[in-house]
Amino acid sequence: MSAAQPVKPGVTAPTYDVSQPLDLDYVGAFADITPEERAHQLAVREFVQEHVLPVIDGYWERAEVPFELVKELAARDFLRDGVTVPGRPEVSFVAEGLAAMEMSRGDGSIATVCGVQGGLALRSIMMHGSPEQIARYAEPMANGDVLGAFALTEPTHGSDSVSLETSARRETRDGVEGYVINGEKKWIGFGSCGHIAVVWARLEDDGQVHGFIVPQDAPGYTATTIEGKVALRAIWQAHIVLDDVFVPLDAALPGATSFKATSEVLFATRLSVAWSAVGHAVACYEAAVEYAGQRIQFGRPLAANQLVQERLARMLSTISQLQLLVVRLTRLAEAGELTGAQASLAKYSCTRGAREVAALARDMLGGNGILLANRVARHFADVEALHTYEGTESMNALIVGRDITGLSAFA
Repeated sequence: MSAAQPVKPGVTAPTYDVSQPLDLDYVGAFADITPEERAHQLAVREFVQEHVLPVIDGYWERAEVPFELVKELAARDFLRDGVTVPGRPEVSFVAEGLAAMEMSRGDGSIATVCGVQGGLALRSIMMHGSPEQIARYAEPMANGDVLGAFALTEPTHGSDSVSLETSARRETRDGVEGYVINGEKKWIGFGSCGHIAVVWARLEDDGQVHGFIVPQDAPGYTATTIEGKVALRAIWQAHIVLDDVFVPLDAALPGATSFKATSEVLFATRLSVAWSAVGHAVACYEAAVEYAGQRIQFGRPLAANQLVQERLARMLSTISQLQLLVVRLTRLAEAGELTGAQASLAKYSCTRGAREVAALARDMLGGNGILLANRVARHFADVEALHTYEGTESMNALIVGRDITGLSAFA
């Protein structure tokens, strides 16, 4: 444990160093990761320590996107979030998960940048795009030259996104065949500051949900950055209005012709969200351990108190269980054996656990726990967003419940 900065007793408030990684793996959950996976994890951790932690509090407090960090992510090939891109090295599922954990350990907004750009927007194109679309967008998106959004959620359709109302119809304009898209989207990361958006809309011809690549500067595309957020403040999310937005035929993703395609993208990212939750929990635990060793009360460190040690043990127990869960399910995913219900259980368990750890850490730090400089408050807030997106706790519980009972309780 680091020592608190020496100060004049009783006059100047001490500062605490709670930013150092503890390389937490108490039960050997990561004992079988390969050297390549470990190297990828440590490379992301180094990026977090050297580039994210020194500056992120300011961006978070000002609600600004650190675009220079986005370019740094791209330069280190972290922006694609492990999505396979031709000509770039393959990243294993476990390495991708470890990266998500380390990125979230640094900051939830930065992890979400990778999740939106790579995990959702780029993955949609790689999974369902044409060869021409992949050739046009894959490398520029991995390089950060083209920023993408994933426009699914609507103001009145969140958990029931399968019922989305944004529409698309075939039309010819000025001799060009294409589609006209109308509707609204909300909570769309990079939707107001990117270059393209993968928009999911219901095609009038067949009533099915299709995917379209829509330039954000297209006439009729209006995006307003959502203000007043208390979580994920260093990434902008948008409320998008699509008013007779015209795109040519080749803007449609040929493999995205039903909501099944949308679900395939979301399924591929659900484990990454679970890993991210573990990262938030680890960050809060690290801060609590370091703070407990440095904070002096009643003439001794907080860490010397039974109640504090019990809470640290409880936090460690939760994190260890979550680490074992995500590693096991990620190995199943690599073998092609992961079920949707198992992915939902991972997301459900990890975000619940992260919330509990964050709450304990916030309480342990007392008044200092609400200061950005001590890490916990930022993670405490960001976990709330993570708990909701990519399927709320209730929706994931119902997916698992349906698998247990064979009965659907969504209605």
